[in-house]
Amino acid sequence: MSALSEHDKAVLNCVFNPHLPLEEAILQPQEELNDEEENTPEIQCASSLEIEAIALAERGNLSEALNVINSAVEMAPKKPSLYNNRAYIFQYLRKFQDALEDVTAAINLASEKHRKTLCQAHCQRGVLRRKFNNLDLAREDFEIAAKMGNQFAKAQLVELNPYAALCNQMLRQVTDALK
Repeated sequence: MSALSEHDKAVLNCVFNPHLPLEEAILQPQEELNDEEENTPEIQCASSLEIEAIALAERGNLSEALNVINSAVEMAPKKPSLYNNRAYIFQYLRKFQDALEDVTAAINLASEKHRKTLCQAHCQRGVLRRKFNNLDLAREDFEIAAKMGNQFAKAQLVELNPYAALCNQMLRQVTDALK
């Protein structure tokens, strides 16, 4: 199977992100976001536990995943990705307030060295704030993540824009009338 051309990727992005303005939907080369961490035995062990917890959560073993990631947090309490990933587990467990607290902790612990976690955490907190109907704060989080290049955050900003919502509603009415 051959790789998609840049044009094909742009077309697919427009299809899967129809709410984005065209200039935003056309894929731009994006910097790869990464986390830079110290290479200590504690960080290495906590990272291994974090990977194990994510795998457990993906298989649906949420309580075991929570226990494993809690051990990682005890081992490396200043590693922001642990809190971000534990927040995902809390969301699956429908413990949304705990998730919001953890994702905020991830943001507070993160520095410019943790750009990947920072971007993901702002997206996740934006989703949680939107769930709690705190749209202004959700918009702020999505704006930060969008500036870091996150396409999901850009789409959320469009959805939170009342003018875009009104235009989408009118467009739906017109297309429904044409059917």
